[in-house]
Amino acid sequence: MFTEGQIVFAIIFAVVFIIALFIAYRKDKKLHNRYYKGSVWVLIAFISFLLMIAAIKHFLG
Repeated sequence: MFTEGQIVFAIIFAVVFIIALFIAYRKDKKLHNRYYKGSVWVLIAFISFLLMIAAIKHFLG
Protein backbone atom coordinates (compact mmCIF):
# COMPACT_ATOMS: atom_id res chain seq x y z
CA MET A 1 0.00 0.00 0.00
CA PHE A 2 2.74 2.50 0.97
CA THR A 3 6.30 2.43 -0.23
CA GLU A 4 9.16 2.29 2.24
CA GLY A 5 10.09 5.88 1.39
CA GLN A 6 6.59 7.14 2.16
CA ILE A 7 6.58 5.39 5.53
CA VAL A 8 9.99 6.82 6.43
CA PHE A 9 8.85 10.30 5.38
CA ALA A 10 5.67 10.01 7.46
CA ILE A 11 7.59 8.94 10.55
CA ILE A 12 10.19 11.69 10.21
CA PHE A 13 7.48 14.29 9.50
CA ALA A 14 5.48 13.22 12.57
CA VAL A 15 8.53 13.35 14.85
CA VAL A 16 9.63 16.79 13.61
CA PHE A 17 6.05 18.12 13.81
CA ILE A 18 5.64 16.94 17.41
CA ILE A 19 8.97 18.49 18.37
CA ALA A 20 7.95 21.80 16.73
CA LEU A 21 4.62 21.77 18.59
CA PHE A 22 6.40 21.11 21.88
CA ILE A 23 8.86 23.97 21.32
CA ALA A 24 6.08 26.38 20.31
CA TYR A 25 3.99 25.45 23.34
CA ARG A 26 6.91 25.96 25.73
CA LYS A 27 7.60 29.35 24.16
CA ASP A 28 3.99 30.50 24.63
CA LYS A 29 3.35 28.88 28.02
CA LYS A 30 3.38 32.18 29.95
CA LEU A 31 0.81 33.70 27.59
CA HIS A 32 -1.40 30.62 27.82
CA ASN A 33 -1.36 30.78 31.60
CA ARG A 34 -2.37 34.44 31.56
CA TYR A 35 -5.08 34.46 28.88
CA TYR A 36 -6.58 30.98 29.21
CA LYS A 37 -6.81 30.71 32.98
CA GLY A 38 -9.82 28.60 33.96
CA SER A 39 -10.30 27.08 30.51
CA VAL A 40 -9.81 23.61 32.01
CA TRP A 41 -13.27 23.99 33.58
CA VAL A 42 -14.79 24.55 30.16
CA LEU A 43 -13.12 21.35 28.96
CA ILE A 44 -14.41 19.42 31.99
CA ALA A 45 -17.93 20.75 31.41
CA PHE A 46 -17.82 19.80 27.72
CA ILE A 47 -16.60 16.27 28.44
CA SER A 48 -19.23 15.88 31.17
CA PHE A 49 -21.92 17.00 28.75
CA LEU A 50 -20.79 14.46 26.15
CA LEU A 51 -20.73 11.70 28.78
CA MET A 52 -24.21 12.69 29.94
CA ILE A 53 -25.54 12.48 26.36
CA ALA A 54 -23.89 9.08 25.89
CA ALA A 55 -25.38 7.82 29.17
CA ILE A 56 -28.86 9.02 28.21
CA LYS A 57 -28.56 7.34 24.83
CA HIS A 58 -27.31 4.12 26.43
CA PHE A 59 -30.10 3.92 29.02
CA LEU A 60 -32.97 5.08 26.80
CA GLY A 61 -32.00 3.61 23.47
